[in-house]
Amino acid sequence: MGSPYDGHSVREWDRITQQLIDEHPLEEEEIVEVVLEAWESIMQTKIGGKLQIGVDVLPSPQILGNYLHMLTAAIFAERYPGIWRGEIDKSDKDVVYINDDYYSFEIKTSSQNSIYGNRSYGQPNSDNSSGKAKFGYYLAINFEKFTQTHRHPVIKRIKFGWIDHSDWHAQAAATGQNSTLDRDAWNHKLKLLYGS
Repeated sequence: MGSPYDGHSVREWDRITQQLIDEHPLEEEEIVEVVLEAWESIMQTKIGGKLQIGVDVLPSPQILGNYLHMLTAAIFAERYPGIWRGEIDKSDKDVVYINDDYYSFEIKTSSQNSIYGNRSYGQPNSDNSSGKAKFGYYLAINFEKFTQTHRHPVIKRIKFGWIDHSDWHAQAAATGQNSTLDRDAWNHKLKLLYGS
């Protein structure tokens, strides 16, 4: 399957991104609403009914990101039973549109100012190997991290759009674990829905 951006210059990407978002079953405002609801739920969570997140426990960005993945998918599944669901097996995107997988999407979270994939995202044939496709719709969420002096972190940015396999660049080092996202893709293939 070709990219919606094939044959188009970067100057045209914002328009194509908006077209892709317009045809997606979820509205921009609802995506933001669900992410913020998921984040607020995390901040109100008690582990084992005893340890309050943000008071007794300061989860790492990786743990916060995992919670956001799970809760965002769960909220969409709760709002639209039989239409949206979370990932069940490794070939699923993080949030699955049951009627048409084309609209399923990955969630990438980070306490940095971009998003990152694991090394396989930048491998030449990763979209042909087993596991989920590395192209399609993406929800990118940046958030503040907990510190001893900052116990009320917030969502900094929510972006939504389409990322192609070729937009990911694997680290050159054989031991590198991250793939970084091309700057033009970050700026023009993901639309800012919330934050700055």
